[in-house]
Amino acid sequence: MIFNLARKRQRHLQAAEGYLSLGMPDHALDALTQVSDSESAVEWHLLRGDALRAKLEHHRALECFQRAHELDPKSLDALLGMAWCFKRTDRLDQSIESMRIAYQHHPTVPLVLYNLSCYYALANDKDHALSWLGRALRMNRSMVKLIPEETDFDSLRDDPDFQHLLELSSGE
Repeated sequence: MIFNLARKRQRHLQAAEGYLSLGMPDHALDALTQVSDSESAVEWHLLRGDALRAKLEHHRALECFQRAHELDPKSLDALLGMAWCFKRTDRLDQSIESMRIAYQHHPTVPLVLYNLSCYYALANDKDHALSWLGRALRMNRSMVKLIPEETDFDSLRDDPDFQHLLELSSGE
């Protein structure tokens, strides 16, 4: 019986994940309501946060990501989700803090460094933005392709130091 419940639970979580990949957050939320023992499951909170984020319900999504973070303080998905929601609820300082915590646990993940750079750029902290961006690009040069579409760097577009960093990264 326990085995069947675990399989049923996993099927609902997989269904929610599938609905999210298809851009159907309401269906994902419906699937998640079918999951038992949801309050103690990090994956459930992350999926729910992703579904609410897709619906642009940033405050509610943030609560889910924070709960996932409480359950697993090292969860990169929870920290990324929190930072994303903090940014969209005008709490940029907390976005930066979330990514700094992520960096403590995941220092070799280029996306963490890249996001720190984005948030510092939004905070008009050029030195930190360029420092983190340079480190991210040294870890993964292909990230330079993200920069032209990244509006977070708009304040730095005409900055000679920013342009020089991009030239160096593109030319390596």
